[in-house]
Amino acid sequence: MDTKWVVLCTAAIGAIYAAGYYSTETTGAMQAPATVNPDHVESSSITQIKSKYKNGTFYGTGSNRRGTIQLAVTLKNDRIIDVEITNFGMHYSERDVVDLPQEVVHLQSAQVANVSGATYSTQAFKDAVQNALTQALNG
Repeated sequence: MDTKWVVLCTAAIGAIYAAGYYSTETTGAMQAPATVNPDHVESSSITQIKSKYKNGTFYGTGSNRRGTIQLAVTLKNDRIIDVEITNFGMHYSERDVVDLPQEVVHLQSAQVANVSGATYSTQAFKDAVQNALTQALNG
């Protein structure tokens, strides 16, 4: 293949990639939801903000063919502040998922990354967190 065609095609692909990246970043920035820091809201505004979750500790269970896991998820001001494994009855070792509670707090979500070699334990963990969060929903 002629060198000028290789250079031309490479430049075209690069331009298309850059345009797509720019378009995605700009659109994503415009659509990003506004966040409210509950620590910096004036008391007169607090009544206008409805919490998604109740404050407190909620218990969730996740299970599958490899066993059951139970968790305590603590919420305050719509934030997950603590996740504790209260009962681990999975076929594999608890060491496989020991870092997942901190990941939930960091991500503020049950959607943690799968742990290689502990897929069933990870899925049961995710289900348990989601179960607790569902119980905590304001009605």
